[in-house]
Amino acid sequence: MDGRTKLSILLMSGCQALMNSTTSIMISSAALVSLLLLGDDKSLATVPVTAVVTGTALATIPASLFMRQVGRKAGFLFGAFIGMVGAAICSYSIYIGNFWGFVFGAIFVGMYTAFGNYYRFAAVDVAGVQHRSKAVSYVLAGGLIAGFLGPQIASHSKDMFAPYIYLGPYLAIILLGGLAMLLISFVSIPKMAVQQQGSDQRPLLEIARQPTFIIAVLSAMIGFGVMSLIMTATPLAMVGCGHQHSDSFNVISWHVVAMYGPSFFTGSLISRFGEYKIILLGAFLGVASVVVSLLGLDLANFYIALVLLGLSWNFMFIGGTTLVTTTYKPSETAKVQGMNDFLVFGTVATASLLSGQLQEHFGWEVVNYGALPLLLFVIALTFWHMPKARRMRAAAE
Repeated sequence: MDGRTKLSILLMSGCQALMNSTTSIMISSAALVSLLLLGDDKSLATVPVTAVVTGTALATIPASLFMRQVGRKAGFLFGAFIGMVGAAICSYSIYIGNFWGFVFGAIFVGMYTAFGNYYRFAAVDVAGVQHRSKAVSYVLAGGLIAGFLGPQIASHSKDMFAPYIYLGPYLAIILLGGLAMLLISFVSIPKMAVQQQGSDQRPLLEIARQPTFIIAVLSAMIGFGVMSLIMTATPLAMVGCGHQHSDSFNVISWHVVAMYGPSFFTGSLISRFGEYKIILLGAFLGVASVVVSLLGLDLANFYIALVLLGLSWNFMFIGGTTLVTTTYKPSETAKVQGMNDFLVFGTVATASLLSGQLQEHFGWEVVNYGALPLLLFVIALTFWHMPKARRMRAAAE
């Protein structure tokens, strides 16, 4: 990669870090904000996190089509602006003590995430197919900063505007969005090629029938869904077990670090071992996370389980993202990427909503048991298809 390409990927990595810091602020604090704004029904505490992911799911396809028309850069700028609007609504809702206003603002923050999730695909546009795995990994590595930045912003600013607890983190999101817009303005992204806008396209159903596509999307869906199911419930479970709010912030912080830290070398691992083996590694790490969670409720269990969960997400999501880019033609880029992210974040929205209900009515153990069959399904399906995929690649070479 030349210097200009590396700079663009570095800037997008910074934008990814700022966007993920926004997300990690929401994840680490939204359920706790809800406890302050709600009445007796605490089962609704994870609804704002669900609203974030619902906003992401609803906006994924429109965001992809919008960027196809106006370009990636304009789409990223518009998405960051939407996130700032959402954070402003959340801030005002905390100020007046309105839970459903907070939920409404969270939807807009989720829409920002929908646009920002295309940074990883824009990295492929910038770096080219030959560097796609590394480009995706380097951009997602920006989330490593978010692992420290987001939860620490939430922790240190939550009392800044007392008695309006947690107002500070949501005002900070507005500043993060403005900084993201500044970085985006310096990013150089090539315009969508003519072949990416052409009419030579297969029906979505035909593309979706490919076993490679199915495994790629399921890896991302289940990797992200399981992560959301367990992570969303973690602050509630920890506080319910008697751990401090600050402990939950620190656990989420290390979880996010584990999510994005391996991205510096995940691309190289994929290049060496292939997407399928990395997906399997991620699924097995997810199983290990569940086992650690079920072994006890000590602070160490939460730390180890959430770190393993973060590693699982990294390998399953990046592995799936890289694999799905091999299943479509350039002219099919926008609609396939949009469908992929709609399926992924629709799953995440469902998982985050179920998380609060399961945690409130059945407890932490049931939340974790719910993840096991999903992870085992990915393991079985990937093992089944690997030999066929190996033969297909050998024949193509």
